[in-house]
Amino acid sequence: MTEDDLVAKYAAEAKAAMSAEASRRIEEMTDPVAEERLRSTSLLKFIGGAEFVPALLARLGDVRAALDGHGGGIAVTTLDWAEGQDAQLDLVLDLTGACLSCGAAPGTLDGVKNDLENDSEIARIRFSSALLDTFDELGREFILAHGSVEFVES
Repeated sequence: MTEDDLVAKYAAEAKAAMSAEASRRIEEMTDPVAEERLRSTSLLKFIGGAEFVPALLARLGDVRAALDGHGGGIAVTTLDWAEGQDAQLDLVLDLTGACLSCGAAPGTLDGVKNDLENDSEIARIRFSSALLDTFDELGREFILAHGSVEFVES
């Protein structure tokens, strides 16, 4: 086994352990019946209602544990969609709560974007450019240089 193989093996084991822990935490903090209802119902049915953001959260993977566990969340600042049978949402999101000042926010943004764009009803996830003001200079430079997310005025 080469050094690269060993590194890859340990990385895979660490990722699996972190994912298992995230799933356990999510299960502890949520009602599985309500979460399944939110996940299995079309997002279009929730537009304009109090359950829209919870339905988005229910579609998140491991990043949900970080949001819930650290006192943060998401807010929708802009929602666009073309009505019709194949409607897809174009969302601009913001982080809320403790996530605003967290040094891990760039990774959280990537996780939220990736998880939500895996939903067939979501065409695109972008983030409010106001978020950039909440990062320190290093965090802002990092997310702009290496992040896979887009910031827009909202």
